[in-house]
Amino acid sequence: MNTSARVVMLSLLSVAVLAGCKKDVKPETPPVDDTVTAPTTPTAPVTSGVYGPEDLDTDACLRQRVVYFDFDQDALKPEFQAIIGCHAKYLRDRPSSRITLEGNADERGSREYNLGLGERRGNAVSSALMANGGSAGQLNTISNGEERPVCTESSEDCWARNRRVEIVYTAK
Repeated sequence: MNTSARVVMLSLLSVAVLAGCKKDVKPETPPVDDTVTAPTTPTAPVTSGVYGPEDLDTDACLRQRVVYFDFDQDALKPEFQAIIGCHAKYLRDRPSSRITLEGNADERGSREYNLGLGERRGNAVSSALMANGGSAGQLNTISNGEERPVCTESSEDCWARNRRVEIVYTAK
């Protein structure tokens, strides 16, 4: 059998299979519930949704106060957007609160480079907080460079923990 005949036979076979697979499906209607239920009232107290100073220690999102960065990067990772959103809401809810953003770097690179990188990382978090409603007057950024490591081993895991911005509340 030549190639064109095979193609025609295969095409006809495919059409026949597809035509045989067609099935009319009628959507089922859900049964109607004729019982009437009384509206329920919430038993838990309803909060206003405004953060207070006590939330810094109790709210799971606000307790996360470290933002990590990739090697030699100052761009905010997407997984930290929720944390930034929580802290920005706290700043909106509490205009008297103040934050210091402490930018850090790992031990690789010169002292000057790491100071600059820590500052750029702090500024990235500051910009994200302001984009989410925080005020520039509530934010202070400093750079520690490589001077305040949380881990002193020379390994990738340790360096990753040192590439960070710490969110420190100076006024609650």
